[in-house]
Amino acid sequence: MFEVAELGHALSKKEYKLRVPELRTELLTIQEQLKQADFPVLVLISGVDGAGKGETVNLLNEWLDPRYVRTHAFGPMSDEERERPHYWRFWRALPPHGRIGLYVGSWYSQPVAERVAGTLNEAELDASLLRIKTFEKELVDDGALVIKIWLHLSRAAQAARLKKLESNPATAWRVTKQDKKHLKHYNQFRSIAERTLRETSTGEAPWIIVEGTDPGYRGLTVGQHILERIRLRLQQREQQRVSLPPSSSEALPVLTRPLTLLSHLDMNKRLGKKAYQEQLEKLQGRLHLLARAAHERKISSVIVLEGWDAGGKGGLIRRIIPALDARHYQIIPIAAPTDEERAHHYLWRFWRHIPRGGQITIYDRSWYGRVLVERVEGYARPEEWMRAYAEINDFEEQLSDHGTVVLKFWLHIDKDEQMVRFKAREKISYKQYKITEEDYRNREHWDEYEHAVNDMVERTSTEYAPWVLIEGNDKRFARIKALQEYCDRLEAALAAPPAH
Repeated sequence: MFEVAELGHALSKKEYKLRVPELRTELLTIQEQLKQADFPVLVLISGVDGAGKGETVNLLNEWLDPRYVRTHAFGPMSDEERERPHYWRFWRALPPHGRIGLYVGSWYSQPVAERVAGTLNEAELDASLLRIKTFEKELVDDGALVIKIWLHLSRAAQAARLKKLESNPATAWRVTKQDKKHLKHYNQFRSIAERTLRETSTGEAPWIIVEGTDPGYRGLTVGQHILERIRLRLQQREQQRVSLPPSSSEALPVLTRPLTLLSHLDMNKRLGKKAYQEQLEKLQGRLHLLARAAHERKISSVIVLEGWDAGGKGGLIRRIIPALDARHYQIIPIAAPTDEERAHHYLWRFWRHIPRGGQITIYDRSWYGRVLVERVEGYARPEEWMRAYAEINDFEEQLSDHGTVVLKFWLHIDKDEQMVRFKAREKISYKQYKITEEDYRNREHWDEYEHAVNDMVERTSTEYAPWVLIEGNDKRFARIKALQEYCDRLEAALAAPPAH
């Protein structure tokens, strides 16, 4: 695979100086066009030690308008990063639409390095590469342009490069003990790198291998490749815009399905006031002790609250938080995305709030909006919400694999109970703000939403993040059931061996 990048590609200084001005002009022109685009650009600069990754990134920042470029270098993980799923650091670093992200070191660095060091076995490397492909597919499916560049040196060229750097007092600091160690394991590194590139070079996110011996050739080749890839994507986007018919805001028709998971719930379940007060006090005390133990063990929780309007999400939150230390939880109310959020993958805004070890995040509505309101109201195209089930499962699996307790509640009430609660809210001054015309309009789509909820539970209730359906016509019963479930899940997590 790397043979073609060991042929001694080079440019004369004269040719380099002649070609650079034109390339820089074209890059700035295409970058200006990119600002108005509906997709981000991710440029990964990877390769062997001494191949010029840092110099290449510096050159790109010089040639491009650096105000619209963000460079990321992922070194050893910080404490904050270790206390969250591994990909949290990468999701946070995604550029918005119309911008370019440059990555020196990326999601490829750690698995390759650990496999070379022998701390990762073959099966674990396979799992890491599968995770990488899944991550990149989610980005590409959402429209991102992923450009992956591997800078290569032969063993002899790498040894010469390191020796040259070390002999110059101005650059000697750049040669580390780790670089010298890697040189000794060059053949093993090359073999693992070949396998990594082969298995992760896809049609949507292919690798390009560039010989890194000659700085002029390396810089021009990388710059030209980035230019061509962005130009091609902009042309494709324009062709799609012209050729596609206007998108419809209509949701897909609901198939006849009289029986759903929700229709099988016993909505007559009740709990008396006295029994409720006794159980509430007992469960809040139990939850306090479990949450404190989980904080000490750095076991975090992600609680997802979904349900009908007036289903009781706010009331449940108010019964959970008295048992928690206010310093250890955050409540994230999810409304329509902001402009910043719309300029990223829809999961980006949820990754941002993933809690550190021992902390708790409560989402009042969540990423399931993609397969509920966005599906029913036509805000997401069918292909977008249909692939979202797999994307959501992958997201939640990463949380669970990290040891996070993922708890998902659907608070269910029937249509009559919802109307009763709407009318009651209209009569209470401090609750009137909760009722809008949209709440009444949404009732017209009740059957479509119920169908969407059924699909959601069917496709995303997993062994690591199961849905808990709460019979919510009686608020007291619903709150006790939810608190009991959270306590049980925390207790099980505390009894299990550490996940990482």
